[in-house]
Amino acid sequence: SSSVMNISEHLSCPLGFGHYNAVDICILETVVIVLLTFLIIAGNLTVIFVFHCAPLLHHYTTSYFIQTMAYADLFVGVSCLVPTLSLLHYSTGVHESLTCQVFGYIISVLKSVSMACLACISVDRYLAITKPLSYNQLVTPCRLRICISLIWIYSCLIFLPSFFGWGKPGYHGDIFEWCATSWLTNAYFTGFIVCLLYAPAAFVICFTYFHIFKICRQHTKEISDRRARFPNQEGEAAGESGHSPDRRYAMVLFRITSVFYVLWLPYIIYFLLESSRVLENPALSFLTTWLAISNSFCNCVIYSLSNSVFRLGLRRLSETFCSSC
Repeated sequence: SSSVMNISEHLSCPLGFGHYNAVDICILETVVIVLLTFLIIAGNLTVIFVFHCAPLLHHYTTSYFIQTMAYADLFVGVSCLVPTLSLLHYSTGVHESLTCQVFGYIISVLKSVSMACLACISVDRYLAITKPLSYNQLVTPCRLRICISLIWIYSCLIFLPSFFGWGKPGYHGDIFEWCATSWLTNAYFTGFIVCLLYAPAAFVICFTYFHIFKICRQHTKEISDRRARFPNQEGEAAGESGHSPDRRYAMVLFRITSVFYVLWLPYIIYFLLESSRVLENPALSFLTTWLAISNSFCNCVIYSLSNSVFRLGLRRLSETFCSSC
């Protein structure tokens, strides 16, 4: 109990509403963060192992981006060990400012990589459906590797000004006291991040998926019309089966993208409101931050539930693991 009291005395508790229940609030925060950290690390390690053990998943070029997201989300889980340890063991605070800045920067960069990968995935599926004949010439493994490298470089550069005193990179729900009291958000820096990251990614995703599903509806309508005219022809069924995998895979990726923005939208809204000094609520800050970070685990769940090839690879991996045990 003395260690718990030490936590409540020295650490910033975003959900705290008074000294009376500060200990209970800090315990709740610790449980939430430790649980999310474990789920994120375990889930993304599973995705990475399945991708390495299931060659059929490499049939899609988007597997490059899915694996990149898995590695980024895994590093998010590893980074979450920092606030976990800070809640369990109080630091002297000598390097608290540097730790806070580095942690906020790393989390922001990793989530930027995930957001950019989702935008690139939508562009990849758009090209696969709109330009099926020239797709293999447009999207090559070399170009994919260059694109992923540019994503990491761009994500690292866009949040770099935060180290030079220009605002906060976007991390809220502060566990470190210095982050909560001394490192404030800046409306101009927030606008800079929104204009160069959030808004372009959202626009690209909305544009591509709108046209993807529009084309899929047109294909379905054309196939239905042809079946009505020529019910005995089997060639149309073959044509339909050619479009079905792309449509189903696009739906899987659309679900991942939708859940990403559903979980991140409250965080982005709070980020904008706090930067404009319209709203400052420690409880909302904590909840929106860790709700957004929980997306790093949700990607694993959605992909495992929606993709049959991934489920097959997961089953084979489980069988191999169980037989070795």
